[in-house]
Amino acid sequence: MGLLSILRKLKSAPDQEVRILLLGLDNAGKTTILKQLASEDISHITPTQGFNIKSLQSQGFKLNVWDIGGQRKIRPYWRNYFENTDILIYVIDSADRKRFEETGQELAELLEEEKLSCVPVLIFANKQDLLTAAPASEIAEGLNLHTIRDRVWQIQSCSALTGEGVQDGMDWVCKNVNAKKK
Repeated sequence: MGLLSILRKLKSAPDQEVRILLLGLDNAGKTTILKQLASEDISHITPTQGFNIKSLQSQGFKLNVWDIGGQRKIRPYWRNYFENTDILIYVIDSADRKRFEETGQELAELLEEEKLSCVPVLIFANKQDLLTAAPASEIAEGLNLHTIRDRVWQIQSCSALTGEGVQDGMDWVCKNVNAKKK
């Protein structure tokens, strides 16, 4: 009888829903990270022309991840997705040094958005499997991440292709959603 009542209680307490916004410039690896998290095939990924949504289960949370395309013509529409965001994940192509300034400007603008104020931010320094990738510490320094004072943030080295570092980032997300939701 005890086990049955515990199971009923667990079933009646659905996972807490979390809205995650996954942003970054085109070709940063947002969709590959999303597919990696969902344990889906990552061998054929095309540029996102709009958005992808996936719901994932992790550590007692139902993570609703909104992956929005990063092409320059799509970026003005990002603001349509800011409402009710619990966590912002910003993906940077660590090997594309020519675009560090552009990605830094986009991130800075996101951090200024009123609807995203105080929203925890995870920066994935993606493509660490490439020899030309800048280390996360160099990216953090270049983007002046140490000046962020209005929210918790984390930069996480990762490779969407190999999956290395992706789960570490998601562990941080779940820990910080937990802190924010309590």
